Amino acid sequence: MCGLIGYIGNRPAQPILIDCLRRLEYRGYDSCGLALLGDGIQVYKDQGKVAELQRGLSLNNERTGIGHTRWATHGRPSGINAHPHLDCAGQIALVHNGIVTNFLRLRQQLTQEGHIFSSETDTEVIVHLIEKYYRGDLAEAVATALGQIEGSYAIIALQTGPKKLVVARNESPLLIGLGDGENFAASDAAAILDYTDRVVYLEDGDIGVITDREITIANNGHEVSRQVQQVPWTQEEAQKTGYEHFMLKEIHEQPRVIQNTLRGYLSAIEPVAPEIAANGDIAQVLLLGCGTSYHAALVGKYLLEKLAKVAVRAELASEFNYHDTLLSKTWAIGITQSGETADTLMALRKAKSLGCKTLVITNVVGSSATRIADEAFYIKAGPEISVAATKSFIAQLVAFYLLALAWARIDTSSRERLMAELRLLPNKVQQLLDGQDDIAELGEYLSRYDNAFFIGRGINLPVALEGALKLKEISYIHAEGCAAGELKHGSFALLNPHTPVVAIGAQDNTYDTLLTNIKEIKTRGTPVIALAAEGDREIDKLVDHVIWIPGTTPLLSPVVNSVALQLLAYYAARKRGYPIDQPRNLAKSVTVE
Repeated sequence: MCGLIGYIGNRPAQPILIDCLRRLEYRGYDSCGLALLGDGIQVYKDQGKVAELQRGLSLNNERTGIGHTRWATHGRPSGINAHPHLDCAGQIALVHNGIVTNFLRLRQQLTQEGHIFSSETDTEVIVHLIEKYYRGDLAEAVATALGQIEGSYAIIALQTGPKKLVVARNESPLLIGLGDGENFAASDAAAILDYTDRVVYLEDGDIGVITDREITIANNGHEVSRQVQQVPWTQEEAQKTGYEHFMLKEIHEQPRVIQNTLRGYLSAIEPVAPEIAANGDIAQVLLLGCGTSYHAALVGKYLLEKLAKVAVRAELASEFNYHDTLLSKTWAIGITQSGETADTLMALRKAKSLGCKTLVITNVVGSSATRIADEAFYIKAGPEISVAATKSFIAQLVAFYLLALAWARIDTSSRERLMAELRLLPNKVQQLLDGQDDIAELGEYLSRYDNAFFIGRGINLPVALEGALKLKEISYIHAEGCAAGELKHGSFALLNPHTPVVAIGAQDNTYDTLLTNIKEIKTRGTPVIALAAEGDREIDKLVDHVIWIPGTTPLLSPVVNSVALQLLAYYAARKRGYPIDQPRNLAKSVTVE
């Protein structure tokens, strides 16, 4: 969940490391630091932001170094707990992402052997283990030390003496960037796009040695070759380009994202993925995701059951990993924007071990999920910097529409009508964005409250869950998503004039019942904001405020409704003055359990 960067080359490392750490700030962090290798190792680290770290630095021309942004797991945010960590002699420095699950036992053992610990972190045991096993070859010491480690890791280490970096990964993302007379190591390609777009993604068990001229990679003691890939994004795509926040920029990119995800698929629906619905030996589909991706899975469940006529289970990946389940004749589909979400990766591995065929819907070529799953569906959302997922969620929804169409058991005319509506989606979303001023006013209105409910029915119930998640994660307003029919079963006790309800309407078979639910809410004196299709004059009579949504077929309504709720949350948070792109305590890529 943190950011790693390493540099070795022909330029001063310090400004490059600082620049790369800034590129990694979007992942979320509470402290940061760097180590520079000269005659010795100089370490600079502290609690707080990269800008604060930079202000404390003096001019330094060393050309090898490592850096880190930390999201605390073991030990409070502090300068002592920030990375890099050093061995007792100050000869080895290390940065680490992941979790060492057996660190308490290792720490006790190392303490008894005379190692002195200065931090509360699990990471520090790794550098002391490397020190313990060092016999003149840093890569060998790293390999031996990691043999003692249980858990996940991506590490970059350096030592006094030879100018080189040693890297290793297990269940935590790490890549090597290839430059001209310089090389990089990073947890995320976004960190190094100003310097190179040629990368090598490391695989579990890989240990690499990086100099300014070459890289070597070994796995299980044997040298291996990993494919050089080109990152399909530019650094310009990861800039705000005039927008106040990345989140607003990414919301406005959604018409193009929808087009990019549709392009190449609508004209050739069948090759998108294996035909599940037509395959008689497939009994069910299992959808696995966390957070926003889980909400996309819930929409996907509705679509696949309705169009493909196949039984679908949608499960939280974090829960699926810890209960017994019987799976047979099942396709397991993991949904993860980064392709590195730890719980989802674990769930995909478990599904494979149970005999499932696997597919991943992801945004990142070369990510861990694409190497685990049998097949990959790339959503083509481009780099998403804001912690709150927006365009990746919409692209995930579009992916499910395409998959459902690929496996649909519907007549040709119905299929063609739905495909035609899909092609109109970018324009519908653009219409909504062009009229966002009214949503901005309602966002400012909503910002006055401390609690809110979001309700929906049918295919828009997941949209209610996602709308509540967006509001609470960036505006810090407590929000709950709820099935409209479930409010009466307990939550009505919380309704009052100070707890607004956002009701998501759609012109489908749930519409009349939703109107009844709204009437029940209004009798409690609760203000209601409704999302309604343009031209709907029934709902307008019942509620306090309406967000008018460009009309589309009810099956596609989650897309435009979700965009409206993203804007609502954004403007509520903006009015409250909170750090929208980097909300407190959250990280973009959740690479720990």
